Amino acid sequence: MPAHDATGDLFAVPREATAVGRVPLAERLRPRSFDDLVGQDEVVGLGRPLRRAIEEDRLSSVIFWGPPGCGKTTLAGLVAQYTKSEFVPFSAVTGGIPELREIIKAAEQRRAVGRATTLFVDEIHRFNKAQQDAFLPHVERGTVVLIGATTENPSFELIAPLLSRSLVVVLQPLTAEALGAILDRAVADSERGLGSLRLAVQPAARTRLIAFGNGDARSLLTTLEFVARQAPVGRDGTRTIDEQLLDTALLAQSLRYDKSGEEHYNLVSAYIKSLRDSDPDGALYWLARMLEGGENPRFIARRMVIFASEDIGNADPQALVVANAVAQAVEFVGLPEAQINLAHGTTYLASRQKDNASYIGLQEARRDVRQHGNLGVPLHLRNAVTSLMKEMGYVQGYRYVHDDPTARSDQSHLPEPLKGACYYRPRTPSADEERD
Repeated sequence: MPAHDATGDLFAVPREATAVGRVPLAERLRPRSFDDLVGQDEVVGLGRPLRRAIEEDRLSSVIFWGPPGCGKTTLAGLVAQYTKSEFVPFSAVTGGIPELREIIKAAEQRRAVGRATTLFVDEIHRFNKAQQDAFLPHVERGTVVLIGATTENPSFELIAPLLSRSLVVVLQPLTAEALGAILDRAVADSERGLGSLRLAVQPAARTRLIAFGNGDARSLLTTLEFVARQAPVGRDGTRTIDEQLLDTALLAQSLRYDKSGEEHYNLVSAYIKSLRDSDPDGALYWLARMLEGGENPRFIARRMVIFASEDIGNADPQALVVANAVAQAVEFVGLPEAQINLAHGTTYLASRQKDNASYIGLQEARRDVRQHGNLGVPLHLRNAVTSLMKEMGYVQGYRYVHDDPTARSDQSHLPEPLKGACYYRPRTPSADEERD
């Protein structure tokens, strides 16, 4: 069933606009049915619950979460094809609360005569928390079935009451295989694709185009269409896309990396875990990903300084010195040369023995502080600065370590309820590590 909306249909492509060049290739090739859909088989493959719910028109409120070009809007368009309810597309980028009120008012009128409304909100995370509250009563009463699309982690960007009333569907970046199938379809399709251009895409160029797409079908198709227009027409009427043409047409690959979003935290997490597992190769790869994505080198250097004490500690105290030196070098040298300093520090930290005993000891001590409250300092550890303090027993029984070499081993430095507690348990290196 076609999508319908009094304010305009974001999904249907007008017949006169299907010719090559009228609308972007990515829009022309947008799947019109599940038979055309490529990728996301784990979510909407044949027989999957979400696909059945869409095909049987019994979908409840849902949030599609995934990176750009993975199929969020496409799935919403398929819902529009299958639902018998009024399908209303709405963008949080161009619309606001006044427009939303009009949509809700119309939905209430439909509901009064027994007609349902499905509301698709693209970029739903663009609404602030107060604006998101406006959806709640209408979703709860069933005035609308809400379909939201977001590139941002819903846990951070959407309010908890809205999440609790919606199914969150996680979409992954499209695989290289899926992107390859989409590329091949675009090249072959003469009606909606680029088939009329008679493109000949060489294997190496095809591989590079797929990599350039970086899991994003829209980016892939936009790039393909641009490159295809640059390809010279040969004597036989074909246009060849080879690596030389790609080098000329494409200046630099744009890696997906949001320095304030989830991908920022995902990459630095992978970097730290590689350092912790003593894998310099993995650490260098994630360092490169962050640098190529435009990450602030100061942020990376700060994490290195923290890591040196948290994960290496006294197994190699020099690690903190190196990490601090890298941080200073980043300030003094700056990019691009500072990436050499970052690589130096990364491989050093990844190659050192690991011991988090200092960090764990502090955590355990803080736990006891919270559990036991303000335990008094033992009298023998207090400083008697007045005669009254001396009379009260301050400093009595304290053994000065320089006068009594045994004082350190058997003199307690903890409050009585914690006497005998052991917080610092340094890791004993293995024989192989000692040899290293």
